[in-house]
Amino acid sequence: MVHSSTAHLTNTSNTPNTITPPSTTTLPTTMVHSSTTAHLTNSSNTPNTTTPPTSITTVLYITSPITIPPLVCVNGGELQNGVCICPDEWTGKTCSNGNFCNSTNVGNFTFPRTVIGWFGYSAELCTANTNTAGISKAAVRCLNDTGSPRFGPPQILKCGLTLIDIQRNISMVSGDLLHLASSTQILTSRPEHLSADNITRAVQIANMLFQSNITQEIFVAAVTTISQLLNTSEKGTHESDAVKSLTVTLEQLSKSSNMSLVVQPNLLVQSAQVPGDTVGVHFTAFTGGSGNFVANRIKLNTDSSELISDNGGSTDIEMVIKFKPVLRSENTNHSIGFVLYQNDNFFRSKAFQASLGTSRRVLSANLGETSGLDVEMLFKPMAVTNASLYDFACVSWDYTLDDWSTYGCSKVNNSEDTLQCFCNHTTNFAVLMVYRRDFTYAEAHNWITILGCSMSIIGLSLTIIFQIVTRKSRENILTLLIVSICTSLLIFTLLFMLGVENPNQLLEKPKIQINTIPSSDIYTKPDKGPCTAVAVLLQYFLLGTFTWSTLCATNIFVMIKHVRVPKHLTAYTMIIGWGLPAVVVGLTLGISYRVDNPLGYRQEEFCWLAAFDPKGNFDFTLPMFWGLLVPVVFILIFNTALLMCFSNATDKINIHVTSIRHDLTKTFYGSFSIVVVFGLSWILGYLLLITHDQTAYTILNIFFCILTTTQGLQIFLLFTARSAFAKKNMSSALKSLPSFHIPLYHTMKYSFNQGNQNVQVESYKQLNSDL
Repeated sequence: MVHSSTAHLTNTSNTPNTITPPSTTTLPTTMVHSSTTAHLTNSSNTPNTTTPPTSITTVLYITSPITIPPLVCVNGGELQNGVCICPDEWTGKTCSNGNFCNSTNVGNFTFPRTVIGWFGYSAELCTANTNTAGISKAAVRCLNDTGSPRFGPPQILKCGLTLIDIQRNISMVSGDLLHLASSTQILTSRPEHLSADNITRAVQIANMLFQSNITQEIFVAAVTTISQLLNTSEKGTHESDAVKSLTVTLEQLSKSSNMSLVVQPNLLVQSAQVPGDTVGVHFTAFTGGSGNFVANRIKLNTDSSELISDNGGSTDIEMVIKFKPVLRSENTNHSIGFVLYQNDNFFRSKAFQASLGTSRRVLSANLGETSGLDVEMLFKPMAVTNASLYDFACVSWDYTLDDWSTYGCSKVNNSEDTLQCFCNHTTNFAVLMVYRRDFTYAEAHNWITILGCSMSIIGLSLTIIFQIVTRKSRENILTLLIVSICTSLLIFTLLFMLGVENPNQLLEKPKIQINTIPSSDIYTKPDKGPCTAVAVLLQYFLLGTFTWSTLCATNIFVMIKHVRVPKHLTAYTMIIGWGLPAVVVGLTLGISYRVDNPLGYRQEEFCWLAAFDPKGNFDFTLPMFWGLLVPVVFILIFNTALLMCFSNATDKINIHVTSIRHDLTKTFYGSFSIVVVFGLSWILGYLLLITHDQTAYTILNIFFCILTTTQGLQIFLLFTARSAFAKKNMSSALKSLPSFHIPLYHTMKYSFNQGNQNVQVESYKQLNSDL
């Protein structure tokens, strides 16, 4: 209920007092009653009469918020921030208005549907017997000068005419300049097929045309030629003197008062006269579905000093040039010109390297030698797949340095959608954007992984202890081999459990740094050490495990051939076992690791060897392939060859020593199987780290735990549990249980013939049983 109020109403008319109830505004929804007492005073010429107070009941209606339905974009438009972003061929609030000339025949040529202001090229091509085979015979521009889109008169190419001919005719001031300009435009309509020499000639021709006394039609043809050349990727030609001269000429020509707005897909040039008393000039280029420049998306306000960005954040570039009071004059106009490049192909930097394939739009503003200006700009950052913006630099092109410079410019992080720059002069401007890759970090180990690795650690630890305690019962080389295998694998397993997760994950938010030119468009966090150290140790001990397993099998093979291992083989075994993995790791680090870019060697998501490119594809140039997989493949090939030789050698052993042959075969096959289990388990472990699908992660985790548990238990069973010493103690402990009986193995002597010699082997069965 609304509170009561008292109103004093005065009637100053000559008519008798009358009371008119207040009008009622109907705003449908909630109705509220208000009780009002009115005291009326009559100041007219009629006798005063006293009217008792009248109670008036007013009915108020309060409206509910009106819901505005969202825009429905048609013709392929996309709704972004409440605004329809239209394809090039459409315009309007909902992309319902056509912005093109329909496909039609003009003269004897057929032209496709073409955006207003752009050129269409004929379907008819020059024949194969000419120098211009495959090039369109004619070009025509879509115009809108009459209020209805239409094609203008076609410009026809003389098939066989080359850029060399055109350059010669222009230099000799012979021929029709419009025809030569149009011919150059048509010849460069397929820029991907242009050679470096032709690109340079086309740039030189356009520069010569710009420096001539040309008409609007010639100027448009030359601008279109440059727009097409911006699609080329010949880096050497973009750094030529002709390109530098061309950009200077365009900047100077843009402020010519007799040139109107010219917009082509990759380049626009706009000239304007600005009143002398203006507070500023506001230039805006709006985005489209394809990112091309279209005339109806270019806006110029010659009396504005504020950045507006009122198109729902859909602007590519916005610039305001503010005139200080000392520059204002009612009697003097200013000529101003803008040139906007779709990319920076004509501004190749030596200090800044683009590794992500990104490009930067370049905006030139020219007011001649005018000084004392304040220039504010907004740039929309380019979206990069699997990366986010980390930092940027506001720069201008310095023709003395022939590179970007931050002189006279500063930056402000305006918002997530725009990058704001301030400069005190006009020239070619750009923003150099730095992106940080979006990493998905591996999940923490769960109890299944911890349990599996723990069981493997226990088995390896027991094996090491047992081999050291019982070392006197076997050859020293055998103890060395077994302990080395177990130690290497044990350290690797512990590192995998405790250190494979990156302790310095790149999770902090990007910070806007000072306005300095970055060296690259990729941000890489400098190495802090621990993660790389873990990756180095993991690579070393995993390679060491494979190496020692192979050495174990090799020594057993040598024992078969020579009965006892030569003494010098022990030294060689130590050098190879611990030295070969160190050599491989050292080469890997030397080739791929840099302190300022550790991701050339390891991954950011976890402390393991780098394997994938930024798009998530396996990269054969990274250390995971040649620093681990290739050495492991060679080890497996060597083991396979050794297995074949072993099988052939055991076939020649005396048939009376079958038990020896059996024990040796079991030991050798056990060593070979360890290598296979190692390979399978840690391949699954790597897949486990890079898998983000929950179902696949669970399945891989189960198999990984089974294999890691198996490898520890397998080593324990092969080298500890089935030894004579272990069986003897187990038998003693279980004698009280009648249902258990484990036969004891006794030391025996064997002899077998090797060539013409009879060789006596003592305790050979026990020696191999201890394996």
